[in-house]
Amino acid sequence: MKKVVFKFAELFCGPGGLSLGAIRSKVIKNDTELSVKPVWANDYDENTCKTYARNIHNGKSENVVCSPVEKIDFKKVPDFDALAFGFPCNDFSVVGKQKGFNGKFGPLYTHGLRAIEEKNPKWFIAENVSGLQSANNGMAFKKILDDLENVGKGYEITANLYKFEEYSVPQTRHRIVIIGIRKNLNLKFKVPAPTTKDKYITAQQVIGNPPISDNLENNEITAQSTNVVERLKHIPAGENAWYHGIPDHLKMNVKGAKMSQIYKRLHPSKPSYTITGSGGGGTHVYHWSENRALTNRERARIQTFPDDFVFEGSKESVRKQIGMAVSPQAAKIIIEAVLKTFAGVPYPSIEPKLSNGSGNGNGVKEKDQLALLFGAKAN
Repeated sequence: MKKVVFKFAELFCGPGGLSLGAIRSKVIKNDTELSVKPVWANDYDENTCKTYARNIHNGKSENVVCSPVEKIDFKKVPDFDALAFGFPCNDFSVVGKQKGFNGKFGPLYTHGLRAIEEKNPKWFIAENVSGLQSANNGMAFKKILDDLENVGKGYEITANLYKFEEYSVPQTRHRIVIIGIRKNLNLKFKVPAPTTKDKYITAQQVIGNPPISDNLENNEITAQSTNVVERLKHIPAGENAWYHGIPDHLKMNVKGAKMSQIYKRLHPSKPSYTITGSGGGGTHVYHWSENRALTNRERARIQTFPDDFVFEGSKESVRKQIGMAVSPQAAKIIIEAVLKTFAGVPYPSIEPKLSNGSGNGNGVKEKDQLALLFGAKAN
């Protein structure tokens, strides 16, 4: 059987959610197998890099560069066929001040452009929060799409706002994912159809089945103060700190906007609300019946990381890594659709929910598509 292996590089790699999804992606068409192999990654956080190396590269850290992305010389990076960059979302999130390009993190996507300009990969996948659409009065998103379409040899862009709970993830997590395929390959990516629309996977299903063993890594219980425990006793499943039935002496004295996720308990028959990577008291995500915050292993399950995926670092570092990660299950579904696009394998699809650039979208004959992968017309 012929094997087409896309060498996969990643910027802002986090603990490895995108790469784990990529590794698990595989498509077979006639006598050809298409797959993805991570070859290089970068992040600036030491614990995150250790987690990535441990789980994605079997503990080998040679090709995981722990450094600010600004210092990366892409001429010295191994060649790759595909690039992933879930560029930092802090300045685009609707939860924060949404500074967009005017913030510290907003301009970091340009390093993805640098990598593409240097290496001209066959395809890329970029991910960010839904707030990217509205940052800088909507101009940031348009600028990013324009830049991605025209970088290097030019890319056919498909951008979509994915509701991950509709893609086998037990969590209401909404993210923009942009797929770019090099224009001279004449391929057009289609957004894969939801897999769990109207049949969501619930928090109880994923946390309780199978039960989490006491000897699993990253499963420490967070100590709760007496006041927090007492408050939680009065909050039903699915409700938060503003529930009317909380006694006055346990109510929170907060003026102004009241965040809905403060001391919010999961509902056992619904997906979790969004797992975040940071936040103070009341933001840790709370069990529907036990009066406590979730453990990191429970958060990891909600993010669809398997139990044998071990996170390095302190409990708070691990919480951050999990919250900032891309769900491996969602990544697998999207990346398998990319592989099917290259292989000429049809799959159920939907129209994208966002503006997608202006490429011509013309396909090529099925018999020519695999030839492109072997370099006959691709370079």
